[in-house]
Amino acid sequence: MKGLFRAIFAVFRFLARLLSILRSTLFNLLLLACILLIISSFFTTTKESVLRDRSALVLAISGNIVEEKRITDPINELLSESIGLKDIPRETLLQDVVDAIRAAAIDPRISCLVLNLENMGKAGIDQLQTIGNELNEFKKHGKKVIAAEDFFTQKKYYLASYADTIILNPMGGVDLHGFGVYSLYFKDALDKLRVHYHIFRVGQYKSAVEPLMGNAMSPEVRDQNQQWLSSLWQTFSADICKNRSLPAGAVDDYINTIPQKLAEADGDTAVLAKARGLVDELKTHGELRDYLIEMTATDAATDYRQISYRDYLKTLSSSEGGSKDKIGIIVAEGTILNGDQPAGAIGSDSLATLIREARTDSQVKAVVLRINSGGGSVFASEAIRQELLELKKSGKPYVVSMGTVAASGGYWIAAQADEIWAAPTTITGSIGIFGAIPTFEDSLDSLGIHHDGTGTSTLAAGLDLTQPLPPMLAKTIQLSVERGYRQFLSIVSEGRKLDPSAMDSIGQGRVFDGKKAQQLGLVDKLGSLQDAVGAAARIAGVTSYSTEYLRKPMSIKTKFLQQISGHIATMLNASFSPGKDTLARLYRLLSPIHQSLQLNDPQGIYAQCAIDYF
Repeated sequence: MKGLFRAIFAVFRFLARLLSILRSTLFNLLLLACILLIISSFFTTTKESVLRDRSALVLAISGNIVEEKRITDPINELLSESIGLKDIPRETLLQDVVDAIRAAAIDPRISCLVLNLENMGKAGIDQLQTIGNELNEFKKHGKKVIAAEDFFTQKKYYLASYADTIILNPMGGVDLHGFGVYSLYFKDALDKLRVHYHIFRVGQYKSAVEPLMGNAMSPEVRDQNQQWLSSLWQTFSADICKNRSLPAGAVDDYINTIPQKLAEADGDTAVLAKARGLVDELKTHGELRDYLIEMTATDAATDYRQISYRDYLKTLSSSEGGSKDKIGIIVAEGTILNGDQPAGAIGSDSLATLIREARTDSQVKAVVLRINSGGGSVFASEAIRQELLELKKSGKPYVVSMGTVAASGGYWIAAQADEIWAAPTTITGSIGIFGAIPTFEDSLDSLGIHHDGTGTSTLAAGLDLTQPLPPMLAKTIQLSVERGYRQFLSIVSEGRKLDPSAMDSIGQGRVFDGKKAQQLGLVDKLGSLQDAVGAAARIAGVTSYSTEYLRKPMSIKTKFLQQISGHIATMLNASFSPGKDTLARLYRLLSPIHQSLQLNDPQGIYAQCAIDYF
């Protein structure tokens, strides 16, 4: 009997070992396959787009329009591609779009340009105007611009209005509704949770902390928001009317009378859009394809002949200027934080490094600081300003070009430039600072959790969020905030040569559009990035120069991983996309929270302005 059991156990041991060997072999084979896939990705060349005559340049803008791309996590990028999360915002570099349009305008192989805005994310009016101006130049070469969508949202339609022909799906529509600023307010919720938020601020217009202080927008902030919103909307709607040859006020009339006009169109939003002159043609996907074939030619796939702007850029040779003199362009985009930060955020150390490199580079004769930031850490903003002053001391001018927003900390680092250029629609100012500290002593008490201890002084516990904020510490923080505000006013007064006695009237956290900021002396001139580059060259006294973007170099490791993920992503064809819409919305919802968690000022004091008006 024992021999039988031994024989049975021997069989099971054999089977267990066999399964273990098979499992180990399978795992090793899978690992080997992954390695071979990675290696082959470097030697497998994807089919290159061939640019032929009568091709359409397809300008498919996906994700947010930015002026400096974030360094993406290669693994997240790969997974997003492989499971089909294409609705999660990516980024399109503004300069890439500009370069492609400019080159295509004089390229005889490009017959027209097709705007594909289906996946376009956030964009500032100034950025859309920049692209629109390039489209106008493109049209001057006798080439047509066509915009075609199933449905036009407000910002997509604004850019589409620069096209010669706007085509809408018969089941689509045009959504125009105006600008607004709306926030959630948490005062009652915080009271119910027994959370005490200690607010330290200077400026009754500093709205960043209002959601923590009350349950509605204050009259002061409501009034200032209405002013700059009205100014931006006037520009926005007037541009559409001009581009579409519509009478003044046509956009407002479309919005205000849409119930009556839609009833006249039997509820058909596409018919309404065409009747009001917002679109030119209503076409199905098949009709659109036939139309574009007529505009270009038929390719092997019975589609119209086309090339994406990203593929088109790869066909262009580098056009670096031959001049040794350079105007360096440094992009400061994102939240201002302490330390070394990746692209997409402004780090006090990383940006200062670029400024020092420009100062010590004999070929760089001037610097244009392109700012697109609502601010952040006061400490980091001051560290950057000090580095910019060292640049000026070296005899090299620096000119600021403001993008969509250059407010609070963004204005702190701009204030002492040789010249400040802004777009008429730039949001700037917001000269004020704040601190916000929550304490949870009552929240914990309600749960039966108590805190106690002893120390050598009333401040021994430091900033302990489980205890009431010591009055001495609260007074200290308020004094620091007030001093920071006085310093901010002094920087602006000195840099812009404004009367110190008048500074408080444009401070207090007030926000202005570019046109109003110029009237107040906060901005010198209205114009584009190229205008600012020309001004920098003029101040530096150079006539022959090239421009160069000065960027933080990408590490070899990051380059390697991104190249791997890029190659593999193109080889994977996702067959499912579970809940991608929900995840994309969640991503957008959590993005502001993620940004606020990054704030790292050592004193907890910030000059920040957060605005989203589309």
